[in-house]
Amino acid sequence: MPSDTPSDLPDALQCQPIYKLASFTQYKWRALIGVTFCYLFYYTGRQTLGFAVSGIQHDYGLSKYELGWISATMLWCYAGGQFINGNLGDKLGGKAMMIAGAVLSLATNWVFSFGHTFWFFLLAWGANGYFQSMGFAPGSRLLSNWWDHTHRGFVYGVYIGFSGFSSVLAYVFPVLILGTMHLGWIWIFRLAPLSMLLGALVLLLFVSERPEDKQLHPVEPAGGIPPPAVEDDLTSAQRYSLVLRNWKLYITGLAIGFQNAARYALVVWVPVHFLGMDWKNSSALIDPKWITVALPIGMALGSLSNSWISDVLFQGRRYVAIVWYMVLASTTAIFMVFVPHASMLAIALLFLCGFFVFGPASSFWALCPDIFGRRVAGTATGVLNTMSYIFAGIGEPVIGHMIDSTGNTSIIFPIVAGLCAASAVMSMLIRR
Repeated sequence: MPSDTPSDLPDALQCQPIYKLASFTQYKWRALIGVTFCYLFYYTGRQTLGFAVSGIQHDYGLSKYELGWISATMLWCYAGGQFINGNLGDKLGGKAMMIAGAVLSLATNWVFSFGHTFWFFLLAWGANGYFQSMGFAPGSRLLSNWWDHTHRGFVYGVYIGFSGFSSVLAYVFPVLILGTMHLGWIWIFRLAPLSMLLGALVLLLFVSERPEDKQLHPVEPAGGIPPPAVEDDLTSAQRYSLVLRNWKLYITGLAIGFQNAARYALVVWVPVHFLGMDWKNSSALIDPKWITVALPIGMALGSLSNSWISDVLFQGRRYVAIVWYMVLASTTAIFMVFVPHASMLAIALLFLCGFFVFGPASSFWALCPDIFGRRVAGTATGVLNTMSYIFAGIGEPVIGHMIDSTGNTSIIFPIVAGLCAASAVMSMLIRR
């Protein structure tokens, strides 16, 4: 954990009175805790579809191919929203964007629960994807307002780590709703997303947008890019230009695109693989619904570890940590093909698969302000996230069609292995 001694603070802060330093420290920790707490509940509004697949198929006769398109539409709308909302986070502020996203996503989840046709589900879930995109990039911008580059590995490790634990909640809530409360699939979309209101309320009451709002100096200049006299003078076109003309964006985008496609292949289809249509009547020694929870727990812990490893073991060379995790993820996914469903080995390997697949996310996102600077951090994060979710969306209908055609849900694991291997190759080209 980074210290708060004067020598660790930016030059702009070392000349401030002691009470100002104490105030700045208090506000920056409130920003980190408030943003991560708000995002902790975001995935309960978008990563629950896998648990409803069987119910929707049973009630309305949709195929896995059609459900794959519904999932892909959400991911592509999320991707397009990232491109727009990352810039809006720079322009309007991350706090307002995150709160609005949580409220609007909750509303569209409720709308989705009343669906009954393919097109109704597709449009509602797509709208939800756009509103969900109002969270991550604006939140990244808010954090970059308060934390300088020397602490960025730690901060993004915490931020992405909490998003990993958000995946845990997105798995645990449906399990409780379906298995413990014995409610139908529609209640996944009505009850689980209510938690987003709690996160939005904490952000509203306890977090300030930026140091300047509290008469404090900003944490740092805009990284390696010479700053203008007033950072708010940048237009949207100038922000996009600064980001899009940097070639590292495209290498990093390909690398995280393959990684995110592997992640969502697991998030959406692992519940289908382990639960199936008759999971409530399973006679297995270990309840399949609890096996699936090993995946998001592994993802959460993996994301907490990777950026820390990149700082401590690899001296800030984030690409090295990314490559190692992707290679290990590919290897673990191959082993998953041969593991019986209800076994301790399945739990252990699924945990490791999630750990290594999602782990590099924290290092990927820490690269955004590292490369582009604080003033366009939201725009850069949004553009990069757009690229990553385009890849993720392409995979969903393809995997759904392959499962429909073969009847073999374990096919997701060699697909994940190939995607992780591709991400490892592309990540070797990142030098930061």
